[in-house]
Amino acid sequence: MSAPAPDGRQRVSPLTTARVVARLDALGYRVSIDDDGDPTGVWGADRFWFLRLGTNHEILQVRGRWHRTLPAARRADLLLAVNDWNRDRIWPKAYVRTEGTTLVVTAEVSVDLAEGVTDDQLDATLLRGLAAGGRLFEALATQLPEVPFLDPDAG
Repeated sequence: MSAPAPDGRQRVSPLTTARVVARLDALGYRVSIDDDGDPTGVWGADRFWFLRLGTNHEILQVRGRWHRTLPAARRADLLLAVNDWNRDRIWPKAYVRTEGTTLVVTAEVSVDLAEGVTDDQLDATLLRGLAAGGRLFEALATQLPEVPFLDPDAG
């Protein structure tokens, strides 16, 4: 936590992974550290990562992965839904990737914090990134309800 300045305002301090973890902890969230050294956790059913990107690790990115995967046959529907989202909203950036034979959706909120960040600003960025990703995933669930998989070779 950054110490207050003499005038009572919070000090701007550099972005570090330790600060991200500490702020998430202060907000009541528990995260683990993945194999790449990035904080990660599950909100609802969706996994989020808190990444430091950029030449000097000055960009904070809250990246979420929708817990649902869709078959490649739903690609057109999924791309339309994600494109509509990106057209109508600034946050989060959303995109579709193919993993094996399934499609996954990722949400990203990125903020350049090269000049540093106060604890309140960091909290707001983390919470907004989580909320924005959650809204995207909720919208997709409404637009693309789960369809039971029917095995054509079954009985």
